[in-house]
Amino acid sequence: MRIAQISPLYESVPPSGYGGTERVVSWLTEALVAAGHELTLFASADSRTNARLVACAPRALRLDPEAHDPVASHLLMLEQVFQRAREFDVIHAHVDYLAFPFARRVPVPALTTLHGRLDLPVLGPVFREYREQRVVSISNHQRRPLAHARWEATIHHGLPPDLFEFHAEPDDYLAFLGRISPEKRVDRAIEIAVRAGRRLRIAAKIDAADQAYYEREIRGLFEHPLIEYVGEVGDCDKNEFLGQAAGVLFPIDWPEPFGLIMIEALACGTPVIAWPHGSVPEVIEHGVSGFICADVDAAVRAVGELEKLDRRRCREEFESRFSAERMARDYLAVYRRMLA
Repeated sequence: MRIAQISPLYESVPPSGYGGTERVVSWLTEALVAAGHELTLFASADSRTNARLVACAPRALRLDPEAHDPVASHLLMLEQVFQRAREFDVIHAHVDYLAFPFARRVPVPALTTLHGRLDLPVLGPVFREYREQRVVSISNHQRRPLAHARWEATIHHGLPPDLFEFHAEPDDYLAFLGRISPEKRVDRAIEIAVRAGRRLRIAAKIDAADQAYYEREIRGLFEHPLIEYVGEVGDCDKNEFLGQAAGVLFPIDWPEPFGLIMIEALACGTPVIAWPHGSVPEVIEHGVSGFICADVDAAVRAVGELEKLDRRRCREEFESRFSAERMARDYLAVYRRMLA
């Protein structure tokens, strides 16, 4: 099958540091190539792939000081993709609704995986206008605000089984991985760790949009002796960072569409303590692969119960439910339905 994958241009594929969507695009693309399909990846020039790469920006936009208008870069990329539409059997976009106007004007089947939150009022009119466009959700919870959209499937993310190693004997610290932003609630993670008397290591990036929040609300919390801020980490460092943790804290305060951090932790055998928002109940099995907590008191108690969980079972949950191969099979089933 000839498949076009359209990645966002904000990060390379895969990202060199923090980055979710572009990382999933990489895992999916490589799994489809390994399965024998002909892949063309539209992404930034600093991407690394076994597919045919079409460079649509000289480098990841987040790292490019001259990239002042990301919409313009994505518009040009989509024009290039859809001018070449007849070269492909299926076009698969990962750029939210930006591909919709292009996709409705070509005969080639097009699919969009929606990676972000969908509960914003402004999205309703867009999806009603483009109601014929085929879309995939990354969790069942994510799609609830747009029940009228043309949902083809819910496909949970997956990652390569050999990307992270199983760690049977962890250290005693807790880990937080993500962004320093209000919805990720690193402040809540710090409160949990301090009240539990456990070290917390924080690996996170700080976007320009969140710099003021960090300075105002978070910087002072990093001064506690139990708290260590290690900065942004890539896949190589992430394996050790997550694998050696006794548990990963995921105390989010927003409707998380998926949460890659959870399955990355499970791949290492590390259980997750999370809040019951968004996709969390679809990913974490309470009392098996972690604990789902409604408040800080429950999370502090859960920290004391981490050692009772079977880390091998956490890894098995990952292997059976969240591999890149399973994700690729699920997408191939959708592609074939579209072609039929």
